[in-house]
Amino acid sequence: MSNPAPLPRLPATEAIDPRYEALDTWPPLARVEAMWEAQLAAVAAVKPALPALAAAATAAAARLAAGGRLIYAGAGTSGRIGVQDGAELPPTFDWPVARTIMLMAGGDVAFTRSIENAEDDMAAAEAALAAHQVGPNDVLIGIAASGSTPFTIAAIRTARAHGALTIGVANSAGGGVLIAAEHAILAETGAEVIAGSTRMKAGTAQKIVLNLLSSEVMIALGRVHRGLMVDMQAKNEKLRARAVRMLRTLTGRADADLVAALAEAGGRVKTAVLVLERLDRAGAEALLAAHGGSLRAALATLRPGAGV
Repeated sequence: MSNPAPLPRLPATEAIDPRYEALDTWPPLARVEAMWEAQLAAVAAVKPALPALAAAATAAAARLAAGGRLIYAGAGTSGRIGVQDGAELPPTFDWPVARTIMLMAGGDVAFTRSIENAEDDMAAAEAALAAHQVGPNDVLIGIAASGSTPFTIAAIRTARAHGALTIGVANSAGGGVLIAAEHAILAETGAEVIAGSTRMKAGTAQKIVLNLLSSEVMIALGRVHRGLMVDMQAKNEKLRARAVRMLRTLTGRADADLVAALAEAGGRVKTAVLVLERLDRAGAEALLAAHGGSLRAALATLRPGAGV
């Protein structure tokens, strides 16, 4: 009789922590405190990953500056956290929707409904990347708590085979997501208070990693100036008022001038700053384009030797 095949490696995120064996018998406040403490541990778990995260962001910014697309790939909670991060980039940083791709195991319906068996469909990931014609300027971020999700591993391997930059984000060491990617970001969160419920500690750490990663990429691409989201899309009253406040901070000019400059600039803060430097809209946009969208670099050409 042949020996049975060995069981697959148990990811740390699937382990059972004996401290919580009687969790359901604890008073409500004690349970909530335990889960809160685990959330703090999730934050701490990101710290060792910061050097790898910074390196990945630097490499990603270079590809995206050359015209590439940002691709998120994942299943279940991890996939939805990726979708949330990508969806927030256009309004916050004016990142083009056309250059953001969400690959979710199970397709679009899985954004809001659990389709657990979809995470094993490696062929679906390969087909999706083929349909999008992934190439060398693209950046794919694969996210998986266990680090072993077949859909996500297949997405990373396929993207890398086509020359794209690949970043793997996981919460368990040794998984295929981290091995397959050029840049591996491990936020090792360990066992969950509720065993295997990776929407908790692991999900919190993933959200932090993606917040930091995408924000650093956008800063490197010149979409933040003096700590302000100067590429923000001012599409409602609250955001239009924020745009005026940003201009006031950046220029010190009277509100009437700021409103007029924003109107001429089509609501774009960076363009409005240059309009207030006595450029017309076309000239302001051309100057920004010549400097890769960096307002600091554009201002330096208008104010040589001045702090900008």
